[in-house]
Amino acid sequence: MEKTPVEVAGNAALVVVDVQKGFEDAFWGRRNNPDAERNIAALIDVWQESGRPVVFVRHDSPEQSRSPLRVGYEGNAFKDVVEERRGKGSGPELLVRKSVNSAFYGEPDLDGWLKGAGVRQIVIAGIQTNMCNETTARMGGNLGYDVLFPLDAMHTFDLAGPFGWSATADELTRATAVSLHGGRFARVVSTEEVVAAAR
Repeated sequence: MEKTPVEVAGNAALVVVDVQKGFEDAFWGRRNNPDAERNIAALIDVWQESGRPVVFVRHDSPEQSRSPLRVGYEGNAFKDVVEERRGKGSGPELLVRKSVNSAFYGEPDLDGWLKGAGVRQIVIAGIQTNMCNETTARMGGNLGYDVLFPLDAMHTFDLAGPFGWSATADELTRATAVSLHGGRFARVVSTEEVVAAAR
């Protein structure tokens, strides 16, 4: 697929997915991309400096007995890199609470909020690459948004699957990137490209 320059709309929304303390729990196993939080911070900073809208998404797990993301548990809280930036921008900000993979199935209604503000482009960052980020990107593409997916502003974990199969976090990241980009659900890009285009 031919490489085209990244363009960021003046009202593009940054959707920061599930950057929560619970993902630091050993429950999840080995992660990839140790630079994810630094790149997420860079995106939030440029969005807030430019007055563009920022959406913070929090996963409120209904699995009260075991999930590190369950409501009322310390892991439900945002990581400091996000919490210290909330409310600091000059543009609109929204908190979406969800209990499933897609940020479009949360409260308040993300699609309604974006369309009400005339937003047609979204940039997705956060945790996990192949789970909530990918699901949100697929739905965003299906709903008609121009979706940018800065792959280095997210991370995931090694995962076991069926038939004795397993995949490393890096393998899952590559599979997500190929599926989203090749399937035209989203444009997979870098944080550097997005930051440069947003300035």
